[in-house]
Amino acid sequence: MVDLKAKPYNLKDEDIKWVNETIASMTDEEKIGQLFVNMGSSRDEDYLKEMVTKYHIGAVRYNPGKAEEVYEQNRVLQENSKIPLLIAANTESGGNGACTDGTYVGVEVKIAATNDSKYAYELGRVSGVEAAAIGCNWSFAPIVDINRNWRNPIISSRTFCDDPDKTLELALEYMKGIRESGIAPAAKHFPGDGIDERDQHLSFSVNSLSTEEWDETFGKVYSGLFEAGIPSIMAGHISLPSYVRHFNPDATLQEAMMPATLSKYILIDLLRGKMGFNGLVVTDASHMVALTGSMRRKDMVPAAIAAGNDLFLFFNDPDEDFRWMMEGYKNGVITEERLNEALTRILGTKATLGLHKKDKKEILPPKEQAMARIGLEENKKPAIEVADKAITLVKNNQEIFPISAENHKRVLLVDVKGTEGGFGKLIGSSGPSALEIMKGILEEEGFEVTVWESPTEKIMKLPEEEMKKAIGKVYAQKRPISDLTDNYDLVINIASVNPNTDQRIQWPASKGTPDIPFYVNELPTIFISVQCPFHLADVPQVKTYINAYDNKDYTIKALVDKMMGRSEFMGVSPVDAFCGFEDTRF
Repeated sequence: MVDLKAKPYNLKDEDIKWVNETIASMTDEEKIGQLFVNMGSSRDEDYLKEMVTKYHIGAVRYNPGKAEEVYEQNRVLQENSKIPLLIAANTESGGNGACTDGTYVGVEVKIAATNDSKYAYELGRVSGVEAAAIGCNWSFAPIVDINRNWRNPIISSRTFCDDPDKTLELALEYMKGIRESGIAPAAKHFPGDGIDERDQHLSFSVNSLSTEEWDETFGKVYSGLFEAGIPSIMAGHISLPSYVRHFNPDATLQEAMMPATLSKYILIDLLRGKMGFNGLVVTDASHMVALTGSMRRKDMVPAAIAAGNDLFLFFNDPDEDFRWMMEGYKNGVITEERLNEALTRILGTKATLGLHKKDKKEILPPKEQAMARIGLEENKKPAIEVADKAITLVKNNQEIFPISAENHKRVLLVDVKGTEGGFGKLIGSSGPSALEIMKGILEEEGFEVTVWESPTEKIMKLPEEEMKKAIGKVYAQKRPISDLTDNYDLVINIASVNPNTDQRIQWPASKGTPDIPFYVNELPTIFISVQCPFHLADVPQVKTYINAYDNKDYTIKALVDKMMGRSEFMGVSPVDAFCGFEDTRF
């Protein structure tokens, strides 16, 4: 059922012979091991060797580290693996997804805001150059979810836009760029995120579109990618009940709501049958609640392969998961035919990348040559161009620009908070905050800058007994408006809110303080978001709102240049930054 001569493999007879002979020579243990993508939890050489010799893993997706560390890890893996490995990175926003000293180009929504598809190509190209240099050959990107729900915290900045045609155009450019370096892209998260607002890491998630609506949106994007020969996709833990009921009108509620990763109706009937996708399918991470909450792990592990996935993403416990996958094969949950299909696609993808034709010690480029490809100045230029072209003046209903040290000498900077913690906190960017960078730049420009310290933050610094007394007075913070108008000429609110169960602004318990922009009719006020493009829903009263999309120093510098009138705002919002509300527009 797998045609290795057709897209996306396009293999010759000698390559197909290698695939078939390799499968025929494998033990049952080696076959089962090939189904797993290990999350590299250590770079210790003994650990790496055990993964490929004891568990016979087919692929790896590791946590980023320095280029040299990742290179050595990948060298050990490939040199000790009987069958070459697929080694994946999350190059969603640049080569920094492959190694921490790689080049960040821009999150996908920022790329789309430039309104120029060449930057999607540059994102793919830079990602490919740096990932390939350190031995990666597979990428879990591009993200082709369609952002139709402003409350969704998972893809608020990680996917291109809300338009399927634009999404397809940019995804194709990304694919073109990354494939130039021999990297196989994996579009995600089929059948599509961005309709539900829930996080499948923590909850169930549903794509509630009708079959007709899905065909016109996500179906159009994936069909275009399949036509262009994309080699792989990642299946999301997202249910698509309309298509389950299309293929099985008598489906139970449990069947209809089963995540795509466990649904043969979605992966076999829709993806393979109706859409004709011939390439590789990998599950999203197997520790996510949308998957683990669906059935016992013992049953879920083999059920994911039986449902049509070819690769299972991440062990929980290697011994348990391996045993359960083997038991699923032995007791017929995974049929011989289904196992053979999966192995054929896994090895077929490896053959397409030419891994079978290389000596184990030649799969990675020479180390010195590899390190010379990381962080090149020429690869940093697109990031600076993207920042200049992407920054979006979403709303400006006051005559405030250009600002200047002459007319707006005294500036109050306010750090707008979200919920602390969550997954977003773990992956949030390190280094100076956007507020700290902005303060430094404005002071260099001659502004007098004050950073607001909220009463809540001050209280948290007090000794315990004093803290208890102060908390009781937290509501008594009101003061004359003149305290603001007599002391400041401009207020700039900066929101850098990490995704959590949501990505909303969280206002403090105190009222009448500058934490909340209640003063938009009293003082010139600018509100800037540097992560989530949807904060207008929480501050509809602000008259000037800007999406900067990240807090990189060059982004904030470009932003200040625009606010001071030295360059124009050129970004075009790729999503509905007004969040579907009328009140956000005035």
